[in-house]
Amino acid sequence: MENTSKNQYNISDSDKKKLISLLSILLLFSIMNSTMFMVSVPDIAFYFDLLPSQVSWVVTGYIILYSIGALLYGKLGDIYPIKNLLTIGISLFVIGSIIGFFSPTYLMVVISRMIQACGAAAVIAIVFVIPSRYFPNEKGRMLGILSSAMAFGAGLGPVLGGFIAGFLDWHYIFLFSFVVVLTLPFLRVLLPKEEKKSGKPDVIGAILMALGVAFLILFITSFNWIYLLFGIIVSAAFFLWICTYRYPLILPSMFSNKVFRLTVLTSFFGTLIMFSNLFILPLLLRDIHGLSTVQIGLVLFPGAILGAFVGNAAGGFTDRYGSQTVGYFAISLILIGSFLLSSFLGFAPWIISIIFSINFIAFPIFQTSMANIISTVLPDEQMGVGMGIYNLGNLLSGAIGGAIIGRILDYSFVGIPLNPFIENIGVVVVYSNIFVGLALLTIIIGLYFYFSNRKQQPLIFRDGV
Repeated sequence: MENTSKNQYNISDSDKKKLISLLSILLLFSIMNSTMFMVSVPDIAFYFDLLPSQVSWVVTGYIILYSIGALLYGKLGDIYPIKNLLTIGISLFVIGSIIGFFSPTYLMVVISRMIQACGAAAVIAIVFVIPSRYFPNEKGRMLGILSSAMAFGAGLGPVLGGFIAGFLDWHYIFLFSFVVVLTLPFLRVLLPKEEKKSGKPDVIGAILMALGVAFLILFITSFNWIYLLFGIIVSAAFFLWICTYRYPLILPSMFSNKVFRLTVLTSFFGTLIMFSNLFILPLLLRDIHGLSTVQIGLVLFPGAILGAFVGNAAGGFTDRYGSQTVGYFAISLILIGSFLLSSFLGFAPWIISIIFSINFIAFPIFQTSMANIISTVLPDEQMGVGMGIYNLGNLLSGAIGGAIIGRILDYSFVGIPLNPFIENIGVVVVYSNIFVGLALLTIIIGLYFYFSNRKQQPLIFRDGV
């Protein structure tokens, strides 16, 4: 049964368009900032004469705080006015950008990236709450627009980062992100005024959650089992805390909502598959086709553009056909894209670009359907933290997917091709088999989503969710 917003906000159609445009720009920069630096890591390592394990903190430190912040800001959004939280987030993002541009040492670069992450996390956490809170009757369309911005940012980030670092210098990537400050005065005017709600921040729970996520990501990126042990201990302490504290960061009862659990889990693995595809494609284009960073970006760019256009329509599809149906369609596209990539890796890069566009198209459709389900099955007072958990899972899935693919490539050897359409021609088989594995995982997730929804449909999805 779909929730109706308890608060009514009088926002004109003209202001709605302005607001969603500003939020899309903010989300675009937030996502781009997490991917632009990936292509400049070698330049930063050379500039400061660093080992790969040392320079990785430019990305790892950002991911840790970005993931944690997505949940914490979501919880704060259930208590404090969204306008104030976005103001804090944008301010931190801009401060981090300025410090990063003028950083004389590598330590300052890492610190500036972490400050950026603390600000960017507010954007991804808050913007997905706004459609349900302010535009409950148009949330499908709004979520589709925001998801298209995510897809576009994910594809545009490496391209733009490569161009900036190649033609100017990696410092200017920080300066490019500074422009988001221009959105702040307009957002302050357009966002409705809200009062503080009941509740208070769970500081101890936030610290335990932050440590647990940090240890998990450190284990994923280093495969040091000590980090995993610490992560398990801290996570156990966190779950004990939220079961006993009066105002916990996450209500344990939220996970008794079967549809919420189903959607978060499906989104986690679906996003893991899509980010794994995005992670592996530049590697295979370099290893198999010998492309440069700029050329790889050009291969990815058409898919990012198509994903942005399709995302604008994904919300309308969700409102018309229901989130469940659109979710099935997106999972089917992911499956088709993964299998075709497995089959055509040895073909010309422009053919791979066309095929990979299927995955980019699936990304905003999938995200829109999953986000719409969560916004429908949770009560208003749990919307912020619910979206925070959803975003946390998606961000972690990206880190986990990249780490797993990296390890597979480290230890893989040329064996028997799993795809009958691929000839045994060296490294092509390695990449092809990985895509076959991702396709099989997609089938498993699709079946899980289908059969789990069949059990819940009489109670939850009768209103076209």
